[in-house]
Amino acid sequence: MTVTAPHTPLAYGDWSYTSPYESYVYAYPHKTAYRPLDPAPSLTDVWAGEDVSALFLYLHVPFCEIRCGFCNLFTRTGAPEDLTTAYLGALERQASAVLEAVEGARFALAAFGGGTPTYLTAAELERLCLLTRRLTGGTDGVGVPLGVETSPGTATPDRLAVLRAFGATRVSIGVQSFAEAEARAAVRPQKAAEVVAALDAIRDAGFPVLNVDLIYGIEGQTERSWIASIDRALEWAPEELYLYPLYVRPKTGLDRLARVWDDERLRLYRAGRDHLLALGYEQVSMRMFRRPGGGGGTEYCCQEDGMVGLGCGARSYTSRLHYSFEYAVEQSAVRAIIDDYVLAEDFSRARVGFRLDEAERRRRHLLQSLLQADGLDVAAYAARFGTEPAADFDLAPFAARGWLEHVPGRLVLTPEGLAHSDALGPALFSPEVRTLMAAYTPR
Repeated sequence: MTVTAPHTPLAYGDWSYTSPYESYVYAYPHKTAYRPLDPAPSLTDVWAGEDVSALFLYLHVPFCEIRCGFCNLFTRTGAPEDLTTAYLGALERQASAVLEAVEGARFALAAFGGGTPTYLTAAELERLCLLTRRLTGGTDGVGVPLGVETSPGTATPDRLAVLRAFGATRVSIGVQSFAEAEARAAVRPQKAAEVVAALDAIRDAGFPVLNVDLIYGIEGQTERSWIASIDRALEWAPEELYLYPLYVRPKTGLDRLARVWDDERLRLYRAGRDHLLALGYEQVSMRMFRRPGGGGGTEYCCQEDGMVGLGCGARSYTSRLHYSFEYAVEQSAVRAIIDDYVLAEDFSRARVGFRLDEAERRRRHLLQSLLQADGLDVAAYAARFGTEPAADFDLAPFAARGWLEHVPGRLVLTPEGLAHSDALGPALFSPEVRTLMAAYTPR
């Protein structure tokens, strides 16, 4: 079956380049395109007929010590112990509902995200790991490769010891900048000594993979200070680094400062990219750089389907439905959603989501593939959908800009195309998704 030009904006010429930083596309469609499902389908029906032999398991912990100025994640600060205890209880109830509904589920990978999962105490992390082991059927640790996000203030030896004992294979820490003045400018107050102690503790615990997140485009940051932060991170020989451009999103702390952030980010990106490539790192995507041989086995292939998300900020993916709970950014709305979640008893239905028709499934596969340095495997696309990408999408404008090229068997972004991933990705959104996102009112 051929879908005629499902990318309407590009095919009909009303797409125009305005900035290299339109939006970070880490999933398609974005949660702001989700809407209440009426009637709400049972999870048994949602997962019927799906391949559940190698699912990705994601457990979301929506708690942090502080709210960074650039953050629009679904998270709240200052959660008391009675709330975190109640939240873990709700996770366990939701897990039971999933195990009952998704018959024969087998998990190949797992991750704890947030928020900051290590906001939980060591004892609470052990409870979370035991829940994960129950889901995966593991007998030694959690039984599958496990990635965990952390922060300088919560990467303490007791917490890390629990995660290592349960077999966590990858720890990702959000440092953002080693310069205290830059961290403050990003509304991320932290002391350099705290960052160093956290990185030392992670390395001492012996996790196979360390990832360090850094941000460029912070007010007052220069190319010299940006490279200095990268070099400081390299002192711990991280297997992976993520270089994130600063985004100022609605309802965040930086948004309220009403400042303008310009294309200085692109210059800093190129400087950081070239620096890491010269040092032998390989580029996996616009953001991700990996030391050869340093992968942690916790990478989720977004072109495929099959993810179970637990927690009120987590998504779940099937081939035809992506679903979650309500989405919010402002603290009052986030707190209300979390409060409803911890009181819930019935997790047997999908409540909020987006149904993917044939054209949207093709679009998602194309988009998520192109945004990786390896690009789109043309034969794999044809085997899955029965058509060539060129029959379904007009990609000529990207090629004309020098962003896209054909190599044997693949469509790949050029180095300049990767640099403009945050413009290219949104340009590929369908008209329906664009309309839904535009109509969404941030909470």
